Amino acid sequence: MRYWLFKTEPTVWGWEDQVARGDKGEEWDGVRNYQARNFMREMEIGDFGFFYHSQTEKAVVGIVEVIKKAHPDSTTDDSRWECVDIKAVKPVVTPVTLDQIKSDNRLGDMMLVRNSRLSVQPVTAEEWRIVCALAGLSD
Repeated sequence: MRYWLFKTEPTVWGWEDQVARGDKGEEWDGVRNYQARNFMREMEIGDFGFFYHSQTEKAVVGIVEVIKKAHPDSTTDDSRWECVDIKAVKPVVTPVTLDQIKSDNRLGDMMLVRNSRLSVQPVTAEEWRIVCALAGLSD
């Protein structure tokens, strides 16, 4: 199992929207960055991810699960773009902000710290454990 981080603008697609989709989940569509697309191609069913609100909140607010491997993005006819489907698993007890992550020396190498603009990114098992603990969750 691998871990990921999915960034979204909450005014466009927020945690409540993801939760409302239930077990059916939703495509993580609209990604138009090759590196982010390639990360989605690496994902397997059952991988977990942090659901991260960007823009004003800048915080991990929930946990999602990959429920469908990479497939053509339904929002475009351009065959270069693919996406995965994810479903909400649970909210975090305490949102973990970007400032908290940046100020934690253990997370200094986290891709979110080094490349905060990338919308889909990997998270190491150790980073996962640390952020879950900060969020009031056990893995």
